[in-house]
Amino acid sequence: MSSGNIHKTKLSQWIKQRSTELGFDYCGLAPATFLEDEAPRLEQWLKSGMHGEMQYMENYFDKRLDPRKLVDGAKSVIVFLKNYFPEKEIDHTNNYIVSKYAYGKDYHFVIKEKLKELIAEMEARAGAINARAFVDSAPVLERAWAAKAGLGWIGKNANFIHPKAGSFFFIAEIITDLELEYDQPKDNDFCGACRNCIDACPTQAIVGDRVIDSKKCISYLTIELKDQIPEEFNGQFKDRIFGCDICQDVCPWTRFSTPHQETQFIPNQQLNGLTKKGWEELSEESFRIVFKKSAVKRTKYSGLTRNIRFVKK
Repeated sequence: MSSGNIHKTKLSQWIKQRSTELGFDYCGLAPATFLEDEAPRLEQWLKSGMHGEMQYMENYFDKRLDPRKLVDGAKSVIVFLKNYFPEKEIDHTNNYIVSKYAYGKDYHFVIKEKLKELIAEMEARAGAINARAFVDSAPVLERAWAAKAGLGWIGKNANFIHPKAGSFFFIAEIITDLELEYDQPKDNDFCGACRNCIDACPTQAIVGDRVIDSKKCISYLTIELKDQIPEEFNGQFKDRIFGCDICQDVCPWTRFSTPHQETQFIPNQQLNGLTKKGWEELSEESFRIVFKKSAVKRTKYSGLTRNIRFVKK
């Protein structure tokens, strides 16, 4: 083995070890190449209008498919999974339901800080490098990269599934010009004949294998949609006012989910103590206090109150 390969191996091993120390649950490495298989799927999904009002999905089509257009000289995509499965769900009794991923501090802030720290340490070890951190905020097909990095596969519900830990994960990436030792993708057909997610979706948003019609998805309707929620979905939200975990909750692979160890993902006392009456009486000022650093802020006070009014019908 040449000295260059030894260096690649050691650096790759160190990155994975350091990612664990920083609180990530899994880390995989993939070569930064054009996503040939994903290109026609993405194009067809957009042409079908299944992205709804998410116009940003139409932007930077080429960049979504080729990380070398995001980072000059990119050679590697380092993929991280961070568990957000709670030790205990917020009580659903006489309560509206918020997706588990939004229980604690906004994951964008939590994860970005960890990635910045890792990039600084990578530079200290490898010298001057070109590297950028991505946390669900740029044109990166994160689930495709997680699969290419050997961490699992994309399920029928279009969520990314790890074979030993389910799908309650945030996915993040560092794209860098460092050459590393890469992991091998796994067989991507571990869903088999299971239809749990398809059959359980109350709005029938899963319209094909790994194909979601966003315009029917409760997560889209309660977060991304800015207009009024179409009446055709009246009575189907099952008390959900921000996001939806149904297709994950019924997935057999999530039986392997274990509670996260990230204190910043623990819900604050105000959120834990809310009931339906509290949600319905929530003022804009209280909204800013309770959700100060929460992903729930994404829907804004007007969006949240719209969701509550719709679910109350």
